Amino acid sequence: MSYIPTPAQAMELVRQYNTEPFHLEHAETVGKVLAVFAEKYDPGREEFWRTVGILHDIDFERWPEQHCVKAQSLLRELEVDEAVIHAVCSHGWGICIDVAPESEMEKVLYAVDELTGLIGAAARMRPTGLEGMEAASVRKKFKDKKFAAGCSREIIAKGAELLGMDLDTLFTCTIDAMRR
Repeated sequence: MSYIPTPAQAMELVRQYNTEPFHLEHAETVGKVLAVFAEKYDPGREEFWRTVGILHDIDFERWPEQHCVKAQSLLRELEVDEAVIHAVCSHGWGICIDVAPESEMEKVLYAVDELTGLIGAAARMRPTGLEGMEAASVRKKFKDKKFAAGCSREIIAKGAELLGMDLDTLFTCTIDAMRR
């Protein structure tokens, strides 16, 4: 019998396979950002969206070369619901797996996964962090390929396109979600 973990259960699962503080913080951040986006796109399902956000990189630290593929087997062994598994894996679409984002939540996850890293790096460079940050600041960092070089601009742009948003709107919505 499959189940959908609560956000707290999801975080415990992530901790079983991840120990790096960065990965744990990233899981929390993406989970919280997805929950905020759920308020607009899927009211009442914030916990589900948050759970998916938390679980999205469950396999990355231990099995980076099998990212998203290993997540499927791990989550199936744990009898996690297939909707969660599909959503978790879809953020690796075109990179490490051929599971395309279909639902609005999956498209948001695809778009914000890399973007939260870029925004987080930009916030660490500012004395006020996220406070007062605007899309223009992120756009400037987005254009600088050397800044947070591990954050794929191509994926962020493709995610915005999937959502039917321009980049500035996606930047603003994600900054606001991270601030909350």
